[in-house]
Amino acid sequence: MRATKVRAAVDTAIGIANLRFAYPDGVQALRGVDLTIAAGEKVALLGPNGAGKTTLLLHLNGTLRGKGDIRIVGQTLRDGSLKHIRAQVGLVFENPDDQLFSPTVFDDVAFGPLYMGLPKEEVLARVRLALAQVGMVGFEERLPHHLSLGQKKRIAIATVLSMSPAILALDEPFSSLDPSACRELMRLLQALPQTMIVSTHHIPIIRHLFPRTVVMDGGRVVADGDTEAILADTDLLEAHGLDVP
Repeated sequence: MRATKVRAAVDTAIGIANLRFAYPDGVQALRGVDLTIAAGEKVALLGPNGAGKTTLLLHLNGTLRGKGDIRIVGQTLRDGSLKHIRAQVGLVFENPDDQLFSPTVFDDVAFGPLYMGLPKEEVLARVRLALAQVGMVGFEERLPHHLSLGQKKRIAIATVLSMSPAILALDEPFSSLDPSACRELMRLLQALPQTMIVSTHHIPIIRHLFPRTVVMDGGRVVADGDTEAILADTDLLEAHGLDVP
């Protein structure tokens, strides 16, 4: 269950080779990450706090730029491809208040398509579809900061779905949600067709939703394989400070 090497494949959504990154204070957050995710896969990213999970997700759309090779849907991430890749990777932050900044829900969901320069009719169609996908039709004129946390997380997902991304990268989407909101969000993610990489500590959700699990610790991928096999390896989980189911 060691980390897999990047393999060339026409159906590869994410290909990462020897990715390294240090923050300005010198902290080495990523230490040679190799990872390949096929189109349509739903992959859980598991690891203790400080493992490098969020840092890795922030590299997928170029928010952070380290050393190494990143290919998104066959295109290498570089300055010239950044705008295209950011349209391909829908990144959803742990705190939806970091993502929702417009006066209304409609404005937030429309922001990405407007930035892409799409015509008004296409923007409207994308907003309607994205809100329908997350079960939030009728909330267009609501103020985002008046919504519940679960509703905010759905709207945050809608803001990236309106860009029609091939990939969803979600950072701790289930954190701070009550059990009912967790179940609703889990059903939403299960129904979406996009390739997904999702950082989460929720073992029952990982088991139910993600056939594959990648374990990170110390800025490295330390295990990568079938979710049931990963979660059954108590020695592995304990060695990396993770809950044993």
